Order: sequence, then C-alpha cells, then structure tokens
Amino acid sequence: MLLTVDLERLDIQPGHRLLDAGCGEGRHCFGSLYRGATVVGLDLDLDAMREASKNLRQRGEEHGRMGAMLQGDAFHLPFADASFDRIICSEVMEHVHDYRAALRELYRVAAPGAKIAITIPTATSEHLYLRLGDEYFESPGGHIRIFRPRDLAEGMASAGFDTVGCGFAHGFHTPYWVLRSVMHLPDADESALVRAYREFLIRATGSPLMAKLERALNFVCPKSVILYGEKRAEGASRSRDEGAEGDALSAAA
Repeated sequence: MLLTVDLERLDIQPGHRLLDAGCGEGRHCFGSLYRGATVVGLDLDLDAMREASKNLRQRGEEHGRMGAMLQGDAFHLPFADASFDRIICSEVMEHVHDYRAALRELYRVAAPGAKIAITIPTATSEHLYLRLGDEYFESPGGHIRIFRPRDLAEGMASAGFDTVGCGFAHGFHTPYWVLRSVMHLPDADESALVRAYREFLIRATGSPLMAKLERALNFVCPKSVILYGEKRAEGASRSRDEGAEGDALSAAA
C-alpha cells in the first residue's frame, strides 16, 4: 500500500479516533483501520470515495470498528470539538487558498494531545515541474501555491500545533511527474514512456528492495514532505526546536 504518512511514526494505536481530511481513495484510511483505529475519511470528491467508502465500511465491520467516508471540506468539518486523537491531511494544503483557516479547523476537532501529520509537495520538485511547463499548475484541480515547509510549520504553530518531526516520501514519483511534464501533461497518458514508468511504480510498491531504494532516494529528490505535529495544550506557550528539526525543515525548503 502506497502511503505518504508513516503511520507508525504517527503512533496510531488500537482505539484511536482518526480523521483523514482529504482522504481521496482512502489509502491512509485503510492503513489506519488495520492498525486498530476507528477511521473517518473526508473529501470533496464524492466519485473518488464512492467505491472506497463501501470497502472501508465493510473492512470496518469485519474488524469490529467503524470505517466511514463523508463528503465535506476542511473549512467546515462536520464534527464536534476535540473529536479525534489522530489527524492526517495529505496533499491538500497546496490546493486551498486559506490554509491557515483549514489548520485552525483541524485544531478545533483535535483532542487534547492529538497528533497530526500534514503532507505537501516539496518546493524543489514543484519548481522543477513549473520550469518544464505551466500545465502542472494550470490544470483543473491543480496546485495554487508552492509551499516552503517552514511556512507550513509556522501556520501549524499559529493554529496551535507544535511541529515535532519531519519526513520525506515518494522519491520515485518525482521522476514520474518530470516525465509527465516533459510529455505535455494533458496528453501524458498517451506516452509509452509514461505508461511504462507507471507500471514500474505499481511493481515497486510491492517490492522490499525497491522500498529500500526509494527510502534512499527520498533524501535526494522526494516529492512530498511530511510534518508531524502535536496539539498544544490550551494556554501553553509555543515551543520551537531550533536544532535538528530546524535543520530538517531547512533541508526541505
């Protein structure tokens, strides 16, 4: 299963209530359910969730816990305050205009001490795609900003989350999107090279050897950066680690 967030690092435990905001087809939902969490996925794209929602509900019933998907957006979450112990928001913030408002809403539904993982594309890979053509950003549903990880960390801190870790993912996917951009993104699926590389990605997902190689490649050309955070206690002062964590954010910028 191709995941961006390291679910072990997010420390998902049996009994946790998890929200996947921007769940898409539910990769992180299924992974979290298998780790023992009660899972709710939320996304605007109803079609993307339709089949996955049925499967998640069925898997939840088989494991004796809830697995559900709902249509909605990150600005108006249909949940009570402090509803979730763990939150995932993967590859969403680059699509929304007011990401700070979305972060505040995620903070609202986070329980005291909740942990969160937010992923965004690396600025390096985004600038590379931009140099190869405008289609990557001008296509419907495309990205509206190029993030620096430090900007996201500051937005998280302003909302009430302390950043406690940083990771990288999808080193194999950066060349894939470079190839798609070179092949003119709207028509890229017609390219035999693009189709061949996609087949490689599918095969690599299930290969332990390829997984090791990608982990090494994640430090060279990652497509995604993941910030791990914790909900700050009400009234607590903001704390910032200017040591190794600051170096990691600088490296990802």
